[in-house]
Amino acid sequence: MALFESGNPTLSEKIFSKSLSQPSTELMTVRGSMQKFGFLLLMVVAGAAYTWKLYFEGAFPTMMTFFWVGLIGGMISVFAISFKPEWAKYLSPAYGVLEGFVLGGLSAIINDSMKTKYPNIVLTAVLLTFGVAFAVFLLYNFKIIRATEKFKAIIYSSIVGIGIFYLIYMVLGLFGVNIPFMNWGDSSLLGIGVNLFVVVIAALSLVLNFDQIETGEQMGAPKYMEWYSAFGLLVTMVWLYIEILKLLSRFANNRN
Repeated sequence: MALFESGNPTLSEKIFSKSLSQPSTELMTVRGSMQKFGFLLLMVVAGAAYTWKLYFEGAFPTMMTFFWVGLIGGMISVFAISFKPEWAKYLSPAYGVLEGFVLGGLSAIINDSMKTKYPNIVLTAVLLTFGVAFAVFLLYNFKIIRATEKFKAIIYSSIVGIGIFYLIYMVLGLFGVNIPFMNWGDSSLLGIGVNLFVVVIAALSLVLNFDQIETGEQMGAPKYMEWYSAFGLLVTMVWLYIEILKLLSRFANNRN
């Protein structure tokens, strides 16, 4: 699910600077990047709608097959695009569909399991995700939050720390070691606090996305970087959605 790739070391100044070494008559724009982001969102919705439909039709094994295909294929796409930004034009739509398979299956399972405790939890998570993203955009657009070097250092350091912690959690899980406050069903104050911190970092990572898209246009980056930028923004949005959905499920369990 690209949970810790999503803070967006994918949208680094180094990669944008490197792209300038490839002469291009067509240059990226903020508008072009956002249009492509909109297209990628449609790909996510299409993939999610399919696995959601499979789940509620009772085709759980088929849904899980698509879930794992999406999970593994999505991770491969993330690494491929990160190393070869030129491939983003071709791989990012595929990533959108694959990530949609994952999100649709995950959302259907959570929505069904929470239908008594928290009806429409998925709809709430979707609305909150876009609401938070829009709020961060306004803060960035009105220069209330700026991507200063200090800000970038804090966010990148937090992302790396979260990534390492998640990796340790997964590795320990393979050996049967459980960390209770990391589980979706955990409603402890520690679990909620950690989850809330990750949501904040994911939200603030959007500032880095907006800044790099704007900087890419100013630098005169080639047109294919619009796809790369849209891909990076999508990865962060996916991360934010998953963390908000997890947080809402914790709150629901905490109430009961």
